[in-house]
Amino acid sequence: MILRPITPDDVEALQDLIESDPGYTERVTGYPPGPADAQSLLMMRPENLPEESKVVLGAFTDNRLVAVVDLLRGFPREQTAHIGLLEVHWNHQGVGHGRATYQLVEQYVETTWPEIETMRLAIVDTNAHVATGFWKRQGFEPTGEERPYRYDKLESTVRIYEKPLGQKSRS
Repeated sequence: MILRPITPDDVEALQDLIESDPGYTERVTGYPPGPADAQSLLMMRPENLPEESKVVLGAFTDNRLVAVVDLLRGFPREQTAHIGLLEVHWNHQGVGHGRATYQLVEQYVETTWPEIETMRLAIVDTNAHVATGFWKRQGFEPTGEERPYRYDKLESTVRIYEKPLGQKSRS
């Protein structure tokens, strides 16, 4: 498996990955995937975050996109990298690609962004039954920070998880 930035040539494969698991999109937005979700993923970032602080990485096996990661450098603090999304193509779930992708992401951050000390992510309660166990197995722990989450008509709560870098994840 290799991890590299998503390029314009990968947008169709990225859209296919997003559409392969409509349950995820429905759990966090209340809607099925839309036809421009891949383009949106590549462009969306927090207002005050510079464009160069966002990278969308693809995990490829045999030149096929099996997972995607949305990563923000220096968000919300300078020494933090925030994972906005880690999604595995439906046809490749349950065989270790999520874990392998996260391990490659951690290596990427440690070698490419040496100032980063902490990995961070947010889990929306409507997706928690799917995501929480996975992220805890990667070594993430809840910070206790939570806030209301709203996407159009979907209302939920988002909970923050963090992992210091340099700490081995639990298997």
